[in-house]
Amino acid sequence: MISHEKWGEYMGKDVFLYTLENSAGMKVSITNFGCAVTCIKYKGIDVALGFDNLDAYINQTCYLGVVVGRCANRIKDGRFELNGLEFMVGKNLGNNHLHGGFKGFDKAIWDIDAADQMDNSSVRFSYLSKDGEEGYPGNLTTKVTYTLTEECELKIEYEAVTDQATIVNLTNHTYFNLSGHDSGTIENQWVKIYSDYFLESDKECVPTGIVRSVSGTPLDFREFHKIGERIGCDDNQLKYAGGYDHNYNLDQTGDSMLRLAAEAFDDRTAIQMKVYTTMPGIQFYSGNSLNEISKGKDGAVYGWRCGFCLETQFYPDAVHHQDFLQPVLLPGQVYRHTTVYQLMYKLS
Repeated sequence: MISHEKWGEYMGKDVFLYTLENSAGMKVSITNFGCAVTCIKYKGIDVALGFDNLDAYINQTCYLGVVVGRCANRIKDGRFELNGLEFMVGKNLGNNHLHGGFKGFDKAIWDIDAADQMDNSSVRFSYLSKDGEEGYPGNLTTKVTYTLTEECELKIEYEAVTDQATIVNLTNHTYFNLSGHDSGTIENQWVKIYSDYFLESDKECVPTGIVRSVSGTPLDFREFHKIGERIGCDDNQLKYAGGYDHNYNLDQTGDSMLRLAAEAFDDRTAIQMKVYTTMPGIQFYSGNSLNEISKGKDGAVYGWRCGFCLETQFYPDAVHHQDFLQPVLLPGQVYRHTTVYQLMYKLS
């Protein structure tokens, strides 16, 4: 079932809030501002950090729930080369580019085409990123489809086409807290990541190009560990990021198969989440930059490490490392990827 309401206006355009609900009572709300997931309610517990109003999304700096692009994560020095040409993109994180720049996809008003809706369990948003926006080449038409299944899966399908060679790396930046969005720290929640390797990062959290084994490091989540169990270890990778903010390598073949990438669960609510994706990497972020200046839904105060992200994507800064799978999209090609977040009760 789908319902919607007008949520406000921005730059002379209407902003709406759509809510999907399945027969199990799971609800997911999404706004066409930033294509943001504002609520994921499972068994009466809202496990996604978010805001009550449009103004908070317009002014936020932490990317709660939004789709980020045209290129998610970091681009070193805000520059890249493509077909022998150099392109400069917005340096909105020190000397580097992050999540699409100063006005990325997270600040765009996405279109909703009622004729383009798939069924009563899905809503599709589209956005035209014009040639030169934030420095990127090519007119890029992007579609993001959210589907809530009867198996309590939130399926996110990304699609994009371009009229010039460009780079595309899209992800959703929802912060999860499986105890409930207003319950405080996520350090006692458990995470498992199906990866033997992570990308080493420098002091600016930009990959050095070195692929490291997780073995013997506090970044080893091949078995379940609590997020806070080793987050304070004397390890430069954790010190540079102030916690976890690292890409885990899932696949480099580009076969686009949907695979289990990560799991998380909470002892208190017994809620478990599984993450499936066709993307080659997943960024595990422990909410190190969240602070108490933002008031969330229902008056909740979102402080340090009160939400975690599992962002499926191409490897960060891949454009500077040719041995990484490249996020390059050419005219005539279709960028197509899928990520699924499935919620369930963990069986004892």
